Amino acid sequence: MSEPFDLPFQSEVMPEMLTTESKIRFRCHKGISCFNACCKQADITLTPYDIIRLKQRFEVDSSAFLKQHTVPFQMDGDGMPGVKMRTDDSGQCLFMTDAGCSVYEDRPTACRYYPVANLAMKAKESPTEEIQYALVREDHCKGHEEDRELTIDEYRAEQQVADYDEMNREFMQLILKKKSAGPTIGKPPELSLQLFFMANYDIDRFRRFVLSDTFRNAWDLPDELYAEIEQDDIALMKFGSRLLKQVLYGEKTIQDKDGYYEQRLEARKDVVEMRRQFEIQRAQKKEDDKYSEDS
Repeated sequence: MSEPFDLPFQSEVMPEMLTTESKIRFRCHKGISCFNACCKQADITLTPYDIIRLKQRFEVDSSAFLKQHTVPFQMDGDGMPGVKMRTDDSGQCLFMTDAGCSVYEDRPTACRYYPVANLAMKAKESPTEEIQYALVREDHCKGHEEDRELTIDEYRAEQQVADYDEMNREFMQLILKKKSAGPTIGKPPELSLQLFFMANYDIDRFRRFVLSDTFRNAWDLPDELYAEIEQDDIALMKFGSRLLKQVLYGEKTIQDKDGYYEQRLEARKDVVEMRRQFEIQRAQKKEDDKYSEDS
């Protein structure tokens, strides 16, 4: 089973797969007749690194950036949270100007790749993902008619996506692990989904959480790491991916302190059991309601 990671269009037909050496014909520039057209119907999913670049550009914290410039959405049927770039009522990117993109130096990954789709896929039993590419052709885009040919790798270098790909890799792995495992993982608990959102997108709030006494008392981490993530957004982002792999998929790389969670679970045993019974009753009610509707 393989799943695409970031395909910026919906289609039941799998596009032709390209490699880094495949050649495409494309050029976008201010003199082209369709300049800015792709930004007038923008559907841009943001990665954690995209958000870090943009919130640093505007010198705001992540909560303020998310509120002003993004909208949340669910990436799958289990409610895995994602964020998209906010647009105006017509679908136009808010960063678009007559002169082009106003945040061009810090534009998101999907914008850099367009019209190339970056497809990361992971077979169910494979430990690593496979990266392939596809060419997106939209009727409005005249860049495909330009007299310039280059390889996918040359286009990636021109658009400076290598750093973005490297920074996005662990986030991509989190998504692919969920997709490739399918129903074997099941729907994550609500608290895990909230942690996923905070660690990936609302990174300044995640920093306050990680630096809190509650977190420090729970996890056995060196002071040097706390000092680094207090100052460095990238170090914090990478630690967030590490924590999420442990919480969501059981990849234990962080040791808890002296049975902290066992003690906490014992203290909360009654609450946990009450919630379990509630979920059982809710599932049973749903089944009863279904049979009532069918009869």
